[in-house]
Formats: sequence, C-alpha cells, structure tokens
Amino acid sequence: MKLKLKQQKKLKSPGIIFNLNESSQQSKNIQCDIPSFGKFSIESFKEDNKIINYYTGFQDFDHYMMFFHCLGPSAFDLEFKCTLLNPIDQLFMTLIKLRQNKEDIELAMLFQVSQSTVSRIIITWINYLYFQLKEINIWPSQEIIKETMPSDFSKKFPKTRVIMDATEIPIERPSNVESQSATWSNYKHKNTLKAMIGCSPRRALTFISDSYGGSASDRQIIEKSNLLDPASQSFEKGDFIMADRGILVQDLFANQGVQVNIPNFLKGKSQLDPAEVLHDRRVASKRIHIERVIGLTKSFKILKHGICKSKLQLGSRIVFICFAISNFRKNIVHRNA
Repeated sequence: MKLKLKQQKKLKSPGIIFNLNESSQQSKNIQCDIPSFGKFSIESFKEDNKIINYYTGFQDFDHYMMFFHCLGPSAFDLEFKCTLLNPIDQLFMTLIKLRQNKEDIELAMLFQVSQSTVSRIIITWINYLYFQLKEINIWPSQEIIKETMPSDFSKKFPKTRVIMDATEIPIERPSNVESQSATWSNYKHKNTLKAMIGCSPRRALTFISDSYGGSASDRQIIEKSNLLDPASQSFEKGDFIMADRGILVQDLFANQGVQVNIPNFLKGKSQLDPAEVLHDRRVASKRIHIERVIGLTKSFKILKHGICKSKLQLGSRIVFICFAISNFRKNIVHRNA
C-alpha cells in the first residue's frame, strides 16, 4: 500500500490544483435544453421542414396537407374511428411507419395511444390509401407523353411510352413452407416481394404492378398485368417500351404493334458492332430514370429494410402506396434531359 501511494504522489503534477467544489458548482450550472414535443402531431412540426421531410417524405407542411386533401373528405369517415387522433395525424402515423419503418410499440409511445390502436390505424390507413390512390389514373395518353418528354429523350427515343424495370422488396421469412418457396429470390438470396415498375420519360410513375413472390419472373408479372389487355388501351401501335436486357417480352406485345427496346445481345459474336454499342449506351443513359425512381422510392425504409410477417398480407398494397406517393414529389428529371 505504501508503494502505491508513493507512485500516485509521483504522478501528481505539482503545477495543477484541482478545486473539487468549483468543478461541481460548474457542473450544476451546465444545463442541456432538450426539446420535448409531448404527444406527436403534425402540427407540432409545421414550421420544421426537415422534420416533416424526414418523417413523411414531403417537402413541408403545405405539401403534406395538399396530399391529405387529395384523398378527399372520406378520410374523416373511415370504418375505424380513433377519437384520440384526428385523421391528419393518423395519416402522419402511417407515413412514419412506411417512411421510417418504426415498430408499433414505438409509435404507441410517440402518439400516446395503445399498441393495438396503432396496429388498427395503420391497417385501416394502408387499405384506405391503396384504394384511394388506385383511383388515380397514372397512365398518361400518348399526347401527354410527347408534350412532357425531355428534349434530348425526344431526339433519341421519340416513341418511348414507358420505361420499365423490376424491383424486389425484402420480407421477413414466412412461417409457411410453401410461402417461403414462393417468395424466395435466387437473385437476392432472400425472401422478397417482386413488382414491375414503369415511368414516363419525364419520370412520372405510370405503372405499378401487383407484387408477387420473389420467385416470379418478369414475364409472369407482365402476363398477369393489364398491359396486355386490349380493353385497357394502354398502348397504341408504334409505341416503344424501354427495358432491361432481362425483360424478354417482345412476343407478348407484338400483336399490339408495340416494340420493346432493350440492350443488344452478343448472339454468338465476340463483341458488339459500334452502332450497337452506341445504341446500348444511349438506352442505358435514359433507362437510368427508372432506376432513380425506384431508388428514390426506397427511401421508404419499410421497402429497404423489409416487411415484417405481421404486415405481409398488406405487402402488395404497401409497395403500391410507397411508389404512388412518389408522384406527389418534385420531379427529378430536367426538362432537357
């Protein structure tokens, strides 16, 4: 013990004097003001655009309210009525669930309601948003496509009606063995939902298919869609679909006089011709629009981190809602792109 005390004395710097009383007094004077919002409400953040964008994806409070009013007065007359939260905040809770993938127990704490109430609100609003957004006709006419087509796109691919690509959403592995097999994706090496997404040359979402298990092929998804139904009048003769090399559906659209513009295959050649290389580069430079749309939509963390088993039955509707909402955002493609 004596040796330890001596060593401690040697380590002490003679020029430094520690005043414990002064230090403790200073610590008492230091205060951290942590803002408390109390019960969560969109009104609490109406002046904070960053927070609104973080939780909902909309630019500001006015942008959020514009979306809410687009849903119509039926938002106030849903089957499940929660007197503790008004419909504006029920939508706010649902968007936080989709955007930040919050657990129900955390949302219950933030909005000061029970966990069962959170679950019922989210299920009600996912169904409501799905049917309301489904009513909006997002497939534009050929005239609108031409009027809004970026100038450079118009020069290179003037007959393009839609740019298409598939996307996969991770999900929690289902308990049922058959469901596990149906949703297993050999490409992603995990269980997923798969959907086909289409956008106009100006980036507006114009097609969102139903979601299927990750084992479904691109061709199967298109075959089950209404794009091939003559009664839907989706395409006109001479239209072009721009797509990835793996979407081999040229024969499906041949009867409608629609062509599928995809990158060239080598077809036994050692390399592509210069003209083919130039064509593929041009296609890649324009097809990137759909990749950017899909990437932007996956800022909804529920699509990025995965849909849990408890919400899996709503999976296809969740995917549709997240992509449909992107049409209410600012355009990411310049007019002259």
